[in-house]
Amino acid sequence: MESREELHRPILSSMQPPLPAADSSHLNEVKSRVLEEVLSDTQLPYFKRLQKASWIELKLLFPLAAPAVLVYLINNAMSLSTRVFCGHLGNLELAAASLGNSGIQLLAYGLMLGMGSAVETLCGQAYGAHRYDMLGIYLQRATIVLLLTGIPMTLIYILSNPILTLLGEPAAVSSAAAVFIYGLIPQIFAYAVNFPIQKFLQAQSIVAPSAYISAATLVVHLFLSWVAVYELGLGLIGASLVLSLSWWIIVGAQFVYILMSGHCQQTWKGFDVLAFSGLCDFVKLSAASAVMLCLETWYMQILVLISGLLDNPELALDSLAVCMSIMGLLFMVSVGFNAAASVRVSNELGAGNPKHVISYAFTSGETVADAVSELCPFLAVTLILNGIQPVLSGVAVGCGWQAFVAYVNVGCYYGVGIPVGCVLGFKFDLGAKGIWSGMIGGTMMQTLILLWVTFRTDWNKEVEKAKLRLDKWEDTKEPLLDN
Repeated sequence: MESREELHRPILSSMQPPLPAADSSHLNEVKSRVLEEVLSDTQLPYFKRLQKASWIELKLLFPLAAPAVLVYLINNAMSLSTRVFCGHLGNLELAAASLGNSGIQLLAYGLMLGMGSAVETLCGQAYGAHRYDMLGIYLQRATIVLLLTGIPMTLIYILSNPILTLLGEPAAVSSAAAVFIYGLIPQIFAYAVNFPIQKFLQAQSIVAPSAYISAATLVVHLFLSWVAVYELGLGLIGASLVLSLSWWIIVGAQFVYILMSGHCQQTWKGFDVLAFSGLCDFVKLSAASAVMLCLETWYMQILVLISGLLDNPELALDSLAVCMSIMGLLFMVSVGFNAAASVRVSNELGAGNPKHVISYAFTSGETVADAVSELCPFLAVTLILNGIQPVLSGVAVGCGWQAFVAYVNVGCYYGVGIPVGCVLGFKFDLGAKGIWSGMIGGTMMQTLILLWVTFRTDWNKEVEKAKLRLDKWEDTKEPLLDN
């Protein structure tokens, strides 16, 4: 049994020094040590300490956050542009693309991204502890689990028409949405490979290459979408098939980067049979991660489905589609900082540093534009909340608190947000505005709870938990290595 002093000793002290290939990583490690020293210096006045530490942290955070923001913005812009192309085909097509995207596709997106955040926790902490060989194993384990998860998701996509009809959506919109969804089936498996790769690279503070790849792919995506929708007249199915293809281009390019770049030589050692060990334990952690994020993404999804039950559902879906698209695009800025916060927290915990704290574009219809303008004040409030909440969620992922946040999300979103939204939307005849108001209430409650928990956290204990977690995961491969 280790002594308490050993548990508090930084993991870095017991590991090999930074590898020569990781020059930027070594520089960040030096800055992190300086940050830890500043925060530990009780001779400095509190506010002076905070000022110096904040400046060091910003210099560490922004080079990581800026490319991550760009990646998420561009990836969201691909989906957004697809809905724009569909919207200019007609209001029915816009409603169908919105229902297909928010009603069904978010199911897979939330599940895959949520399960992929387990890689963010494990790879981030392993990288901070210099256990580089474990990152490639985590990547492969995650990809296997997510690819298997994609199989039942495919069945849901295939049955999307009867599912949407069963949920009470209008027959015409459900039928058109199903056509759009069929073209997104290949995207499920692109998600399954992309998110583990993305988290694998982010854990090593490698984000700029992903930004370049995403930017180049967006140009290709826009051109192919124009050809498929307008030149070839493939409509909804053409738009969604191009979106799926674009995601696979990103996956392929990122994997080529891992193989060819010298930055991943120590973390990627090739395909290994060890990836098939410890899958059950990985499923448990990834399931908690998935529940945490799915409860957030499905929250929006359920609100869209409910909107389809209002009077004049096509108008309600169209107006929500425009506002949620704008919100989603700007939300990606916060999601980029979510990723940066997660990497910083997981790296620092792994390194044993406990003191670290951290309308008309869519459619030419005036009726839809008027409905959108009525939702704009609610959109503004949501954007303010979305500037805070994702960063707090990033801290939670970095610490491995996914299960706790899942409980918070259940209470805030499904115990408060959706019921309040339904009462305001249907009982008080506020329609889409009432439903959105309920969403704001749930998000505000969740943000306040996460703020309170973050400020009350004992970061020394989180370092101990990180070390124990890494030791446990490393133990899963020892029997195979002995054989």
